[in-house]
Amino acid sequence: MTHSIRLLALGCSALALAACGPDDIASPGTGGNITINNPPAPAPTPTTPPTAGNVTPAADCPTIAGGALRNGGTIAGPTGTYRVCTLPSRFTASTTLPYVRGLLYEIGGRVDVGTDNGPAATPGETSVTLSIEPGAILYGSGASFLMVNRGNRLNAVGTVQRPIVFTSRDNVTGLNAGREAASGQWGGVILAGRAPITDCAAPAATPGTVGCERQVEGEAQPARYGGATSNDNSGALRYVQIRYSGFVLSGDNELQSLTTGGTGTGTQFSHIQSHNSSDDGVEFFGGFVNLKYLVVVGAEDDSIDTDTGVQANLQYVIAVQRQGAGDSIIEADSTNALADSLPRQNTQISNATFIARNAGAAPLLRFRGGTDYALVNSVVVSAAGTGCLRIDDAETVRAADPALQDRGPLVFRSVALDCATPFVNGSNSGATAAQAQALFTSGANNRTPFTNTLTMTFVNGANEAAVPAFNPTQLSSFFDNVDYIGAVRNAQDTWYQGWTCNSATANFGTSNTGSCDSLPVYPA
Repeated sequence: MTHSIRLLALGCSALALAACGPDDIASPGTGGNITINNPPAPAPTPTTPPTAGNVTPAADCPTIAGGALRNGGTIAGPTGTYRVCTLPSRFTASTTLPYVRGLLYEIGGRVDVGTDNGPAATPGETSVTLSIEPGAILYGSGASFLMVNRGNRLNAVGTVQRPIVFTSRDNVTGLNAGREAASGQWGGVILAGRAPITDCAAPAATPGTVGCERQVEGEAQPARYGGATSNDNSGALRYVQIRYSGFVLSGDNELQSLTTGGTGTGTQFSHIQSHNSSDDGVEFFGGFVNLKYLVVVGAEDDSIDTDTGVQANLQYVIAVQRQGAGDSIIEADSTNALADSLPRQNTQISNATFIARNAGAAPLLRFRGGTDYALVNSVVVSAAGTGCLRIDDAETVRAADPALQDRGPLVFRSVALDCATPFVNGSNSGATAAQAQALFTSGANNRTPFTNTLTMTFVNGANEAAVPAFNPTQLSSFFDNVDYIGAVRNAQDTWYQGWTCNSATANFGTSNTGSCDSLPVYPA
């Protein structure tokens, strides 16, 4: 579907919260079957399988500040019966949602954290922080989502043993059991901040300034993102699972697991899993995102979508498509309107493993709109007949120009492409397949053709270990200096264990929260 008819999320229209950019929704396509060197193991049995009825409902809802929890009775599923505590439509004071065995928090529609405090801090403004304790489970259905407004914060900080889970009502009641394609059952989590963005809603506004804002969601009470505060702080997300998100609000206007708009460098992200989003796995619009340990499984559009001038650094990334589902794994634009609006997007990823399983879908790595991008120390596995790298638009491959914050052509270092068709012709005077190949092969230690020897779908084998690594600290001090490519060095590297959930698409071992189609059950 083209850009001209798509209702775009966050940075793309007044009815935002959809995936961004032209031609960016999944296409069934044609082509052969996907072949991956080491297919995933079947979904494992959890270490301690949940027993039907082993959870009993908490006596009542806790008392919190900033809005009362409504006792919504009980809800039953395969793991037991739970007390339902429905969140207020708006948190008006800082508060904590405690973990209570036998209790679930319901996101009953749009739930706001604070009110929008505008693009710049003002004296005496009310700032609300919603904190969520490790092990807490929140669920929604339909058009429900959590909206963190500018000047407010979400501190959802779980642990390896007890991640925080955002999920759907169907997941609670057991309706997702055995349904590998379940998705789009509720909205998602949205963080809005005051950092610089592009694609201003006001035509006369200057991108990257306090006057440049975008609409987050087109309701009677809209929410916006953007400003000029680079170090803005929207809170922290660590050890978090976001399952079955991406509810379609209208037409092609849907949400995704995690959406950020104009978040600043003070916002902390790590250990985040997106499971079965019907739109993108994660989508970052403007501002800054620094994230280590990201797992995206089963996204039906793009796994990682970046736009409107975001400055993003990601390290240790696993992205795995479901069989026959998903569009690109990377989709990157500098802007949707004017390619040379500033700040220019600059996304840098080190130590990723990307597995595509949708034959005939869009190219796995798609760069356009004059974006700056660096992909290093990564393994990319695609399907027979499916292209791997496509570069659109002349601005994306032109020489560096400091006046335009343009760092020049894309950077690839120590990247291995296991793709039947590694390079695809771009559009709009972009790179031809031959030019994309020349750019890729000019980078040190890139490999194509390449035969992956991955085990467990994403764990390096001998061929991955043989590729010399690039020192990513040359890109940014955010990165760890590593001596291997790919997201997972070997069988002894277990950063993905404990806090994730399993599916037939991706098996993260038995030492975690169990199957994604069931709720985790923790000791009291």
